[in-house]
Amino acid sequence: MQQHRAADFGKVALLLGGQSAERAISLRSGAAVLAALQRQGVQVEALDPDTSILERLRAGGFQRVFIMLHGRGGEDGKLQGALDTMGLPYTGSGVLGSALGMDKYRSKYLWQGLGLPTAPFALIQREEDLTAASDLGFPLMVKPACEGSSIGMAKVEDAQQLRTAWETARRFDARVLAERWLPGPEFTCAILQGEALPLIRLETPRTFYDYKAKYQATDTRYHCPCGLDPTEEARLQALAVEAFHALGASGWGRVDFMLDAAGAPTLLEINTVPGMTDHSLVPMAARARGIDFDELVLRILQTSVAENG
Repeated sequence: MQQHRAADFGKVALLLGGQSAERAISLRSGAAVLAALQRQGVQVEALDPDTSILERLRAGGFQRVFIMLHGRGGEDGKLQGALDTMGLPYTGSGVLGSALGMDKYRSKYLWQGLGLPTAPFALIQREEDLTAASDLGFPLMVKPACEGSSIGMAKVEDAQQLRTAWETARRFDARVLAERWLPGPEFTCAILQGEALPLIRLETPRTFYDYKAKYQATDTRYHCPCGLDPTEEARLQALAVEAFHALGASGWGRVDFMLDAAGAPTLLEINTVPGMTDHSLVPMAARARGIDFDELVLRILQTSVAENG
């Protein structure tokens, strides 16, 4: 992709905060991105969206939008559709990739249809669906179908725990996903402008890589290099890129997956607006590739120049 100078981008609106359950993380991510853009001389204004955001964007004389909104309202395709209608370029995935990437249930169905590896799963929308979820066999992972940052997730060992976890998860989304528990190590692959960055292996003493492990714990360990031999890492990077593009995602993002004892991968989900905090994984993978935070932020902004898809 062609390199651009700060002045080439014109006036940039940086959207951060919002009203999703991930608001606090979005504010932290957005503050880091704002500082990086300012250091590089980009004309940028931070906006915390409310119901007047489209009018504010229209009146503000902006040339493009840097989306740093996590979760609903920023990562699910709704904002992207509005910006498309306004003719205002933006970073990251377009409507289709954003909507599919946000929906873990439909992501898994699409991957399954393409023969890409993902764990057996069931959708819980009402009490009678608990039986089909139980039939997958315990333990299970239960999560809202359309939330991020591990919000509302729980590991369950029996039918009673399943019911409790479903009741918790449905406070965040009426559609709840249950999938067979995967015990292997968790990996993530950051993708930037079509290129897979070095894999990161995640290690936590907690039951799984939950919200506290991601953003608060000091005992979470991140291994990059990930410990795999280069051939195996390249194979998994290729799978991550395939899974990312299969959902129509573009620009930048992250793909999470597990490995079993035999080294076979199982896809978990993608993130089309990953975190950019001091605990975040995309900046960590970028550093391993020799890309510092400021360069990473500018390269993400460059994705607003290409056509979203």
